[in-house]
Amino acid sequence: MNLNDIRQFYAEEIRAVSNIQTQAIVKAFANVPRESFLGPGPWQIANPDACGSNIGCVTKGSTYRTTEDAHPRHVYHNVAIAIDPSRKLNNGHPSSIALWLDALELKEGDHVLHVGCGTGYYTAIIAEVVGPTGHVIGVEIDPDLASRARHNLAYLDQVEVLQTDGGDHNPQSADAIFINAGATHLRAGWLDSLLDNGRLLLPLTVATDPHTHGMGFMLKVRHDGQRYAAHFLSPVMIFPCIGSRDEESNQRLRDAMKRGAWGSVQSLRRESHEPSDTCWLHGDIFCLSTLSADIASVPD
Repeated sequence: MNLNDIRQFYAEEIRAVSNIQTQAIVKAFANVPRESFLGPGPWQIANPDACGSNIGCVTKGSTYRTTEDAHPRHVYHNVAIAIDPSRKLNNGHPSSIALWLDALELKEGDHVLHVGCGTGYYTAIIAEVVGPTGHVIGVEIDPDLASRARHNLAYLDQVEVLQTDGGDHNPQSADAIFINAGATHLRAGWLDSLLDNGRLLLPLTVATDPHTHGMGFMLKVRHDGQRYAAHFLSPVMIFPCIGSRDEESNQRLRDAMKRGAWGSVQSLRRESHEPSDTCWLHGDIFCLSTLSADIASVPD
């Protein structure tokens, strides 16, 4: 089996595991050379008992196994692979991220913001899906990772990489925003940047401190005029989104998760209102509500 066949088999496996509905995503997983974004092999693969089925960022006690050689075939499996094992930082779990990208409903020509782009592998997947008429901004706060991503993605004219805090960057307008790191709250700039029918994916997570992996749920938000539909997609464990975490929001989110019923969230409210029993998570600039988006958009 040659490398092209191996990549195609890998893409089809990702489709089967996550029930991917977007053919362009499957094609992108078959086309993008994953090994080019990982550094030279042999590579360190996170053990399955540490990764579970989430993004592939692993716990403090996790371990790695080393591939037997540097042949690229080793990276074309549904596994998380270390890009900085000293920090337990991995190139994420492919089927999980494919599932979320499918939920992002990417289309050819879309303008996309990818916060927490790491070394750029999933940014390249996004760029393949939106095509040369689209535009992708990859944002990475870590200088070394941003430099690697810029080098790795140089072959794609529709991609630019910025080394900055993703919450401070204003992309002007975006059809889709993918926050690929755990936050305790949404940033106003992300919501303001969403075009009509724009979609945002964000892992809302709680953690013991701002610099450790957090656990929570992946939130999807859709902007429709003055309304924001919102619902949680799946559990997630992920590296922190530096700059988008604070202890007050962390505690507020922890309290909401302890109450459960995360599946009841239907909308995001931005207008000022008093907390009520329809507020699953009532924050300073947004509220995740159990009201439908149609009802939540009606002023109190």
